[in-house]
Amino acid sequence: MNQYIIKGGVPLVGDVEICGAKNAALPIISAAIMSDEIVRLENIPDVNDINVLLEAIGKIGAQVNRIDRHTVEISGATIRSCGVEYESIKKIRASYYLLGALLGKYQEAEVPLPGGCNIGSRPIDQHLKGFRAIGANIEIARGNVIARSNGLRGAHIFLDMVSVGATINIMMAACCAQGRTIIENVAKEPHVVDVANFLNSMGADIRGAGTDVIRIRGVEKLHGCTYSIVPDMIEAGTFMIAAAATKGDVVLHNVIAKHLEAITAKLEEIGCEIEEGDDSIRVVAKKRLSRAHVKTQPYPGFPTDMQPQITALLALSEGTSIVTESIFENRFKYVAELCRMGASIKVEGNTAIVDGVAGLSGAEVSSPDLRAGAALVIAALAADGYTLMDDIVYIKRGYEDFPQKLSALGGLIEEIENERDIQKFKLKVG
Repeated sequence: MNQYIIKGGVPLVGDVEICGAKNAALPIISAAIMSDEIVRLENIPDVNDINVLLEAIGKIGAQVNRIDRHTVEISGATIRSCGVEYESIKKIRASYYLLGALLGKYQEAEVPLPGGCNIGSRPIDQHLKGFRAIGANIEIARGNVIARSNGLRGAHIFLDMVSVGATINIMMAACCAQGRTIIENVAKEPHVVDVANFLNSMGADIRGAGTDVIRIRGVEKLHGCTYSIVPDMIEAGTFMIAAAATKGDVVLHNVIAKHLEAITAKLEEIGCEIEEGDDSIRVVAKKRLSRAHVKTQPYPGFPTDMQPQITALLALSEGTSIVTESIFENRFKYVAELCRMGASIKVEGNTAIVDGVAGLSGAEVSSPDLRAGAALVIAALAADGYTLMDDIVYIKRGYEDFPQKLSALGGLIEEIENERDIQKFKLKVG
């Protein structure tokens, strides 16, 4: 099994290009099968989750033509089955987006219950509530969600809790339902807006994405289009924090500064210098940073997907910080790994109390999930000595060329396969 080996203590300096957003690309790829015409998607990130989904829609009959690493053409004209196999999709949580897409187009869908990172309970009850409201019969059998309808009709839906997945899924199913659908208490994340913009590019009539209420007027069918995925705010935030943790100076390109405001504000609060350009952000950290209190919240609050990374940074900051996780109840599993590196963190329920230390030291650690893995890489880049990281498959789910991009900024990191590779790396950087 491949690992990362990292030698810390080198500031990250230079420029990095941010990819398209995985969290937008997954539902957009799912929605693309709703058209029988060719849909061309650009700025697709080349990560494992995307490749698994593309393979899965190909297996149910969709035409998938990979033009290049970041461009794909998809047509749903040849889909022969509304049932997705468990083996095709078990590794990713985004399988549930195929429910909304297939139900909206064909009035039926059978999709395995979602997998993905084990960061806590992520029920799909709000998705199913929305599907039922617009006229679908729902059954859970054989580990699958089975949805069928004799004709979807618009409805007024109030989500019991803000859910990105449910907002997107109901939006996809409702865009081809008869009449008007109103969804209240919806998620406002940039990738929700991106999916709505994409569906509108295919001929849907969706208004209000990015606000508390989304209004959808159903259309008979969707047509082809060309669409470019929004930049990935989580990848951008990860590199911003990596720059801060290593006392570096990094310019990020292909970003939307508005999407990063919560992260930017927190970095400025603890002592980073931030410069914003038209589609770029520069992060400079010249000294040890100060403490902060962080609470994850739905957008535009501080994103839960950035919680592990900011905690790794605060572990090196001066004073005592408090990090509260209000979205997922099992997102502090990485803390034990940080403590192996010398961090002083105590978890009480959904809160981590972080006593900043002057420095971390390299250790053998394991990545428990996608964003936690990124946080451990950040800690390793700032630590003294060598870190060996297992389970890097999680990181590959959501970060394209992560070690290569960090290396281009001066970080000493490499993917290795065996003990001989470890010795070669140590000789090279020693």
